[in-house]
Amino acid sequence: MEHLLGIEWEIVPAGGATGEAFYAKYEDQRLFLKRNSSPFLAVLSAEGIVPKLVWTKRLENGDVFTAQQWLPGRELKPNEMNQERVAKLLKKIHQSKPMLGMLSRLEKKPLLPENLFQIVLNELDHEVLSLSGVQKTIAFLKQETKNVYSEEKVVCHGDVNHNNWLLAEDNQLYLIDWDGAMIADPAIDLGLLLYWYIPEENWEQWIMMYGKKLTNQLKLRMKWYVALQTISSIQWHKNKERYPEMERWISFLSEIV
Repeated sequence: MEHLLGIEWEIVPAGGATGEAFYAKYEDQRLFLKRNSSPFLAVLSAEGIVPKLVWTKRLENGDVFTAQQWLPGRELKPNEMNQERVAKLLKKIHQSKPMLGMLSRLEKKPLLPENLFQIVLNELDHEVLSLSGVQKTIAFLKQETKNVYSEEKVVCHGDVNHNNWLLAEDNQLYLIDWDGAMIADPAIDLGLLLYWYIPEENWEQWIMMYGKKLTNQLKLRMKWYVALQTISSIQWHKNKERYPEMERWISFLSEIV
C-alpha cells in the first residue's frame, strides 16, 4: 500500500466483510482506499451519491485502487430514516440516468421477480425450507410473482440499512457501500426502508416525500421483495452461525406475511 501513497502515510484496515478497504492519513489529508471497487464508483461520485473520488490507480498485477475523500461524519440513526432528505436522495438515485447507463454498460441486466425468486430459492437449505413461516412465505411469493411485475427498472442499492447512510459534518447526506447495486424494481429499496424503519401509518407521507403515490400495487411489490429478502437473510445468518439474528429474522417474517 505504501508505494501507492508514500511511506509517510499511515494506512489502517477499514474493517468490513471483504478486507479490501483502508483508511489513509497524512497530516491533514485523509483518504478512503478500496481495492477493486466497481467502475460504477466514478458515476456515483459524479452524481454526489458517495464522497468524492480523488483518484484511480491500476497496479501491475491488475488490481485497481480507488481513493475517495474520507469525510468526518456519522451514520444515520434508525429514527432519522423518516427524514425528507433520505427520501429525496433515494429518489435522486432511482431517477439517475447516468447511473443506470453505467450499470447497463457493465452488463448488469434488469432483475425480474421470477429470477430473484429462483436465486433465493436455490440458496435455501432443507432446515430453512422446513420452517413453517418460510413455507408460508414461499407460497405467498409463488402466488404473487406474476402480480409484482413492474416496467419500472432503476438502479437499486439493495441494502438501505441506516448504517449505509453517511451524514457528513457539512450536513451532506451520502449512501455508501454499493457492492450489491442492481437494476431492478425501486420497490426493493423502498420496501426494505419502510418495513424496517417507518411505522405503517406514516408510509403514505414518506412515499409522498419520495415523489410517488402509495398504491395497492406498490404495497404488494414492496411486501413481496421484503418477504424474499427476509428468507434470504434467515439463510445467510444460519450459514454464518449467527443464530440469535436468524431467530430475529424468523420473527420479522411473521410480521410481513
